[in-house]
Amino acid sequence: MNQHVPEPVNGRLGRVLVVDDEMQVRKPIYLNLTRVGYEVVEAEDGEQAIQALNSGDNPLMVDAILCDIRMPKINGSEAIAYFRSQYPGVPVVVMTGYPDVELAVSLMRQGVLDYLVKPVSREELLTVVRKAVDQHVVFKDQFTV
Repeated sequence: MNQHVPEPVNGRLGRVLVVDDEMQVRKPIYLNLTRVGYEVVEAEDGEQAIQALNSGDNPLMVDAILCDIRMPKINGSEAIAYFRSQYPGVPVVVMTGYPDVELAVSLMRQGVLDYLVKPVSREELLTVVRKAVDQHVVFKDQFTV
């Protein structure tokens, strides 16, 4: 099946933050996304993801966040609540190896764009990431008239 991938802008399709405590999950996601033109930033847990977003004088700009739920330190639910409150225009996609319908419904009500169950196929990953990046709103509710 041929996957249509949009043309990169300035050499990349967008920047994606991948938050998962398992390297064997992050690595194939990193490889699949970078091969088609995305820039990928990795974090091992919610704490590291929040630090990456807020490091330095300027917050890290990302176009989408892929986040696991079960992680040490700051778990996915806590990290997602932070992402939604501090970066409301950045789409968040949940990835989990432990599907939970109630949790999925709760997260979708909090504004999560999609809920993926691992393992995720390459086609599904690229489709969902493209949808998320396309829905990124850079300045949502940051300016008032």
